[in-house]
Amino acid sequence: MNKTGLNLEIIGKDGNAFNILAIASKTLKRNGMSSLVDEFITEATSGDYDHLLMTCMEWFNVTGDEEIEIDDFEVDLDA
Repeated sequence: MNKTGLNLEIIGKDGNAFNILAIASKTLKRNGMSSLVDEFITEATSGDYDHLLMTCMEWFNVTGDEEIEIDDFEVDLDA
């Protein structure tokens, strides 16, 4: 279980760090957790981009607006 129990729809969205922070902040505010916004931002921005994503996964159930199937990707093993 994550810290908030909330879904964060960022898969398939603009992956810019500022956009992810904005989506997460709005999600907290919309769900009556405004008091956690500063704590989340401080933790999420205390490292690099990978740390931001890991923090999102610790705080939220990271989802997207569409499911991504493994068959959607082609892998060239000869490359």
